[in-house]
Amino acid sequence: MREGGAVQHDPDRREEFERLVLPLLPSAYNVARWLTKNDSDAEDVVQEAFLRAFRFFDSFRGSDPRGWLLAIVRNTGLSWLRANRPRALAGDPGVAEELTDEERESPEEELLRRADGARVRQALEELAVEFREVLVLRELEELSYREISEVTGLPVGTVMSRLSRGRRRLQVLLGRPSTKEART
Repeated sequence: MREGGAVQHDPDRREEFERLVLPLLPSAYNVARWLTKNDSDAEDVVQEAFLRAFRFFDSFRGSDPRGWLLAIVRNTGLSWLRANRPRALAGDPGVAEELTDEERESPEEELLRRADGARVRQALEELAVEFREVLVLRELEELSYREISEVTGLPVGTVMSRLSRGRRRLQVLLGRPSTKEART
């Protein structure tokens, strides 16, 4: 149905969209913010993603739209980065890959608890998008590996690999306290 060039949506579908999808706005913004590393750009990405989600809401099948919406946000964010900041999609070759055995023994949760929020945010922003997005989806949005796989379109094994590599890189960026500091 078209009236004056605009697509007309069933009012019941609009209400269903508002009921199911609008409450996910904070999660959508969170993912967009971590992808773009900028509040204003994230708002633009979320606005475009919600327009796309509304436009294609009739294709949504299921009861939980979270993964569906976050996939749209992710794809919109990556498209925005390709168009506006293609260098942001390049890797981060300056981060060392190898950690010592001592560094591998402690989980990243310990680092995250001990580090202040600004330091963690800075370290996450320095990660390449491919690692940052899976870490945000897993650790901040608490999606399962399967859900992350659906959102990103990656095989579960790739999701797990990127999480592992992203966590290692995050540890390197956050640094480890010296053994002397740990004793005091």
